[in-house]
Amino acid sequence: MAVNKGLGKGLSALFSDAEEDFAQGSEEPVVKEKVIEKIVAVSTGKPIDISVSKIDPNPNQPRKKFDDEHLGELADSIRQHGIIAPLVLMEQNDRYIIIAGERRWRAAKLAGLEKVPAILKTLTPQQMQEIALIENLQREDLNPIEAASGIKELMTNYNLTQETIAARIGLSRSAVANMLRLLSLPQEVISLVRDNRLSAGHARCLITVESPAMQLNLAYAAADNKMSVRELEQAAKEGQKTKKPAPILTKAKSAPGGTREIKDLISQMERIFGTKVSFVGTENKGRINIDYYSGEDLERIFKVLEKLK
Repeated sequence: MAVNKGLGKGLSALFSDAEEDFAQGSEEPVVKEKVIEKIVAVSTGKPIDISVSKIDPNPNQPRKKFDDEHLGELADSIRQHGIIAPLVLMEQNDRYIIIAGERRWRAAKLAGLEKVPAILKTLTPQQMQEIALIENLQREDLNPIEAASGIKELMTNYNLTQETIAARIGLSRSAVANMLRLLSLPQEVISLVRDNRLSAGHARCLITVESPAMQLNLAYAAADNKMSVRELEQAAKEGQKTKKPAPILTKAKSAPGGTREIKDLISQMERIFGTKVSFVGTENKGRINIDYYSGEDLERIFKVLEKLK
């Protein structure tokens, strides 16, 4: 089946207006008839009611995290006003896979709906993956790492170049290249971006830093808005000039019977102290390290300890 070269632009007509209703976590009480008509006109048929239990999420959905609070707000709105824009599904083995609208489907289940309005389409696997990525990019639902991972997966699965994928999803080649460069960072830095503790702008400052250890230390120094992008950029330049060695932060070793509890403890300590906390050892014996990156960092940790006393 031939794939339309203008898929990215065509999807704007299908999704952009309709998805605006859901961008802020709630639906408007007034049905936008022109939006529904546009979706119906572009699709192969009119909306029909599909059982919620017969719908499956798209395994290639680039968006991995769904905010529970926003889903709850959308569920409340759906209980009051119903679903305004129908889901877009594809029939597969007597069930239905989501092409667009997973967030609405999740919220509908929370709201206790048994059926949801949906439009059925027939697409190739590549088209499905492209639509899932484009829909999320248009709504700005993806964090930078999810977007970069989705683009890389699409390029790998279908042997696409950066130029080709940029044209397909409606972005510039430089924008695609900048997204993909984020994936070259150490995994712990990537995790900070994925968890929204570090912005894409901060992360891009670290790409040119040669030392992975320095990248990691600078990332934790800037995490949770402790540094502006400009401040981090300057710190990275100074670090590159001085070539000051930075210790590689120790990862927690597996602790039999206590791994989850120890990881939870480390996470709590990181939140309390606002810095990197690492652990090595077992549940019976080990060492916990609290990192600081400046005199101000050390003083803040000291003040937290004073309060805990």
